[in-house]
Amino acid sequence: MIEILLKVSVKELCQIESINEQIIIEAVDHGIAKPHGGRSVTEWVFDTNSVHWLKKAIRLHQDLEIEWIAVAMLIDLLQQKESLEREKQSIQQQLERFLQQNER
Repeated sequence: MIEILLKVSVKELCQIESINEQIIIEAVDHGIAKPHGGRSVTEWVFDTNSVHWLKKAIRLHQDLEIEWIAVAMLIDLLQQKESLEREKQSIQQQLERFLQQNER
């Protein structure tokens, strides 16, 4: 399987999502996403996974008017849930293969 890794700059993200740079800085300050690149905001780039979580966080903050600290906790819980679901799916697949092998 080929994995394609795309990166988006802060400027591109602001243009695409019609958001202010300060909102991205707030989200990063609260640990919602970790930028790659340099120390300055203009050098930051985000992978597609970070962009996914940033967009969710920004929607929670703006649409539901949730404070950033609460958004950070929600995003963390959602990421944990997603990770557990992937782990569960992997274990189920392993169990199915095991059961199929034992039926032979």
